[in-house]
Amino acid sequence: MNKKTIKMENLNTSLRTYTCGGLRKKDEGKKVTLIGWVNRKRDHGGLSFIDLRDRFGVTQIVFRPEQKEVMALIPRIKQEFVITLEGKVRKRPPDMVNPDLSTGEIEVEAENISIVNPSLTPPFVIEEDVKALEELRLKYRYLDLRRRTMLQHFITRNRVAQSIRTYLTKRGFLEVETPILAKTTPEGARDFIVPSRMEKGKFYALAQSPQLYKQILMVAGFDRYYQFAKCLRDEDMRGDRQPEHTQIDIEMSFISEEDIYSLTEGMMKQIFLNARGIEIETPFPRISYAQAIEQYGTDKPDMRIPLKIDDYTTVAQTGSFKVFNDNPVVKGIKIAQVFSRSAINILEKFAQKAGAPGLLWLTRQDDYRGIFVKYFKNLNDFEVSDGETLFLVAGANEMVLSSLGELRKELGKQFIKENDFQFVWVTEFPLFEWNEEEQNWNATHHIFTMPQDSDIARLNEEPGLITGKLYDLVINGEEIASGSIRNHKADVQRTLLKITGFTDEQIEDRFGYLLKALQYGAPPHGGIAPGIDRLCMVLEGL
Repeated sequence: MNKKTIKMENLNTSLRTYTCGGLRKKDEGKKVTLIGWVNRKRDHGGLSFIDLRDRFGVTQIVFRPEQKEVMALIPRIKQEFVITLEGKVRKRPPDMVNPDLSTGEIEVEAENISIVNPSLTPPFVIEEDVKALEELRLKYRYLDLRRRTMLQHFITRNRVAQSIRTYLTKRGFLEVETPILAKTTPEGARDFIVPSRMEKGKFYALAQSPQLYKQILMVAGFDRYYQFAKCLRDEDMRGDRQPEHTQIDIEMSFISEEDIYSLTEGMMKQIFLNARGIEIETPFPRISYAQAIEQYGTDKPDMRIPLKIDDYTTVAQTGSFKVFNDNPVVKGIKIAQVFSRSAINILEKFAQKAGAPGLLWLTRQDDYRGIFVKYFKNLNDFEVSDGETLFLVAGANEMVLSSLGELRKELGKQFIKENDFQFVWVTEFPLFEWNEEEQNWNATHHIFTMPQDSDIARLNEEPGLITGKLYDLVINGEEIASGSIRNHKADVQRTLLKITGFTDEQIEDRFGYLLKALQYGAPPHGGIAPGIDRLCMVLEGL
């Protein structure tokens, strides 16, 4: 589908009358001035051609042999030279029309030309099907960004940002910038530390998020706030994680989770329409954290994959197979497919890399096949139909679910289709997790989350069983947004901080200003923060 575009105006400058992507057949006969980079140069049938490129597109320039002065300059012009020219627009012959270019129905017959700035020979050919290694491309990043594919990522990001600003502004949100230099807060990652020149021996932390600032804005009565927040975390680089990222930080007052779900779903609908021309269906399905782990082996399930994890412990332990009987849990994934022995060997190695001690299987094609077949009197209890294969892992529950979750993703690759975006809300995360090394409770997301109403009374009794008003939005197996309903009551917030090991003195020193603010009629409030970088990666299929 076509992406929604905004008509751009006033692109002409004192050095050009049109961009290299702006001319059409209706402009035939016009005298124009163009400036840009030499994308490609070629000779054909006595004529010389240059494809002139700028951000907006490519225009074919033709040079005739009778134009002696112009033709004399052509041999000096190389790829990536910046040149300017004047010429007349003419229609291309029907057999020369290029449907891949927006300017493909015209060309410009050059009347004069000059070199604005020459270029060194690029270290790699600047083309869409780039052959250069990533290391070289990163070294010459400014050249790699001249490729249309790379530019498109920035265009998509801009469309996403504009969609968000328009959507939130229409709904009464104020864009507010909060400080980056902050006090350190317990948000799950290490802080970047900045020494203070004025206060010797004291340090700022670079904000991991605007968490406390936005809560104070809600106490101040701003009701609805957002910003494109830079978040800085001193953590290891990964494919989907880096020390600096941008999130769309959103906070609202007088709300529940339902209001966040509705707002975010409408915003995603607008983003996907404007950035990709894709209509997505709302409302999004919801599953609890516990369901996600049990059924998909992850709290970031890819809902494009129609496979689930099922519990086979009871049926597996009716036979005399030692591996099943000696382990507490046997779980598996069933798929409507029969695999060759070599394919199963590959999957077994994959499962072992994912943490499983081994991968057991039962397949049915007329008869049952599998290593444990002889240990069971009634294999029908496994409910494997003809043409299906059941993969099983036995062991501790956490390991079994984790390894099967990875296997599910591997088996599910065949089900993934282009431009298929499947959303799911994952809700009710545990509020705390036990840190064995520190012998202490840590917040799973952050400590400023409101517990479920039914759990508040038992906060000090069973921290490991407390669930929070937490929610993640997952698209195609990627966590795109995370949020929660916050604590608006100071006594609950103080209790949570104590559970994670803070003393009264530490609480006052680091969070006293927040707790004091919460005592001045803080409204119920909450928010969410979609990561714009991850969202754009999903939109671009990266």
